[in-house]
Parts: sequence; structure tokens; C-alpha cells
Amino acid sequence: MSNLTENLARLCAIDCCALSDALDKLGLAGQVTGLRRESGAGRVTGIAVTVKLGIGDPPPGPPRHLGTTAIEAADASSIIVIEQRTGVEAGCWGGLLTRGALQSNIRAVVADGPVRDIDEARELGFPIYTNKLTCLTARARVVEKATNVPVEIGNVTVHPGDYIVADSSAVIVIRPENVANVLAAAEAICARETAMIADMSRGARMSDVLGGAYEHMLKKD
Repeated sequence: MSNLTENLARLCAIDCCALSDALDKLGLAGQVTGLRRESGAGRVTGIAVTVKLGIGDPPPGPPRHLGTTAIEAADASSIIVIEQRTGVEAGCWGGLLTRGALQSNIRAVVADGPVRDIDEARELGFPIYTNKLTCLTARARVVEKATNVPVEIGNVTVHPGDYIVADSSAVIVIRPENVANVLAAAEAICARETAMIADMSRGARMSDVLGGAYEHMLKKD
């Protein structure tokens, strides 16, 4: 098993709240709240392929529909992450793109910006996380500025190749150089919480289970 495959499998076993705690413990940023799961089910993990949208003229060259370059650059480990923070209400993702992503075995889409055709994504079971839904097309409203460049979602910068984890609580972004430390910290937190649940099941008092040791669990070493 490659490091990438192993890392994704380990991340998928950890909920975003525990990963957030691990980031806090390590003094790292990466928590994005407010991007709801609007379709699909379960936790998703993958590697970021990024798309940046804007207003004005597209880059020089033959015209391409937004998102298609990202789909063609992605693989079965990818999550497409889209920045559409122009203030213009216009879809940054839609039904045909969802079908193309499914054909390419892409794992999910995370979008800071409006998504349309969400009923189609729900029928297809394709995971999409977003902060807004719309019916308005991107055509004549926004354009794709670049693929696989740094993008902003929430208050976090996502770089191509970052690890992405998303569930019903949040979206977590982890730089590749930090993933080993984040995994170690998160798995230790999960082990500690598992032991606390076992103590509760044996009848331990909540004030003892959630005592001082728990309160200081995220102190930096």
C-alpha cells in the first residue's frame, strides 16, 4: 500500500472534529466550517485538484467549460475544490460536471460558492459540499481563471495536492508535509476518547471522565 493510499485510509477513519482537535494541538490551520454536505453520504477523503473562478475575460486560448480541465487532471484519489467568491450568483458546478466526475471516479466536490443541479447530484449519490445552491448558470457570469493553483475556501488556502477530509461537521485541509503529524495526533485523540467512552460504559462519573486531563488534552507539547 502506498503512503498516499495508507494516509487516505487512515484519514477516512477519523472524524473531522478529531482532526480539528489535532490541528489545534499542533498549532495548524485547516478547519473550514459552513460548507454543508448537500449530496452524497459518509465521510470523504482525497487529494485536492483546485479550480479558481472569477469575473471578466477567461485566460487566452481555446474556450473550455469551467471544471472540465480539473476533471481531466483528476484521478480516483481526487477531490475537486472550487473557489467561486466573486459575489456573482452563478453556479460553479452542475449536473453534467457531476456525471463527468463520476465517470472519472472523482471522490467529491468542495465548493466555496454556488452549486446548481443539486437534485441530480443527490440522485446520483455524488458528494458535494457547498455553502450555497442556485439555478443560475455560469455562462456570461463567471469564468474559470485557473486550474491547480492555490484557492481560498472559508478562511483556508488550499493548494493542489493538499489532503481534504469532509463530513457533516466540517471540511479539513491538511498540507502533505503535515499529514503524518496530524494523523499521529488525531489517532492519539481518538484512542483517548475511546478509553473515555469505555470508562463511561463502566459507570464512571462524567466529572471524572471529563476531568482536568481532558481539558488539557490539546495543550501543545
